[in-house]
Amino acid sequence: MTEYWVSQGNKWCDFCKIYISNNPSSIRNHELGQRHKDNVAKRLAAMRKENIAKEKEQKETARAIEQIEAKAQRSYQKDKAKFEEARESLELDAQEWEFDSSSGYYYHKTNGFCNDPKSGFYYSDAIGKWVTKEEAYVSPHFKSKAGHDGTTSKKSLLTSQSKSDENKSNKFQNGSSSGPVVTTSLNPKRNGKAAPSSLAVGKRKRPNEKSKVISEEEKAALKAREAARKRVQEREKPLLGLYSKPY
Repeated sequence: MTEYWVSQGNKWCDFCKIYISNNPSSIRNHELGQRHKDNVAKRLAAMRKENIAKEKEQKETARAIEQIEAKAQRSYQKDKAKFEEARESLELDAQEWEFDSSSGYYYHKTNGFCNDPKSGFYYSDAIGKWVTKEEAYVSPHFKSKAGHDGTTSKKSLLTSQSKSDENKSNKFQNGSSSGPVVTTSLNPKRNGKAAPSSLAVGKRKRPNEKSKVISEEEKAALKAREAARKRVQEREKPLLGLYSKPY
């Protein structure tokens, strides 16, 4: 019986990056060689370095996450404490405000401030004018704990209101306007009377108006202009067809 030769092929060594004969003796000889052993040792050393670097990166990532969580927790505790403090201060501040039905304002029992609920502005004798909420709360007079009962602010506001009401009623009775009266011209560069024109042509003379003196040069210019107008009129008559031709 005839036997056929079969090729065994080649085997790839991943450490040495070469092909070797695919038979037991060749594989054994290659694996026992110094070149193969050195390549295997290098591969194992590289794998150990990669594992060490990966473990170090994981530890640094875990440490960074822990630090971030610790900072977030501290910030949360601070914000929570500020929120509680602000809520308590608002509750105490709300208890300090008292509504006055006669003026329609809220008065603070501690610092003497008054609040207009319609406009949202605040007033105090220490400031002397109406300010916004932010300006009032930032003011050192608002944070002061002096024992004001609000009567001074009430009196000053009621007095100012009564004076303004009296002034309005007096102006209304006298018939004077509430706004400012403008007596001067709105345009300061414009004069009240315009300069008279130098041309007296076509103007209607008034009975008491004096005749204007015309110089000789102006008379000559007017005469020359009238003569030129007549010449143009004579030249344009045939073109308009108003007159018959001489032939």
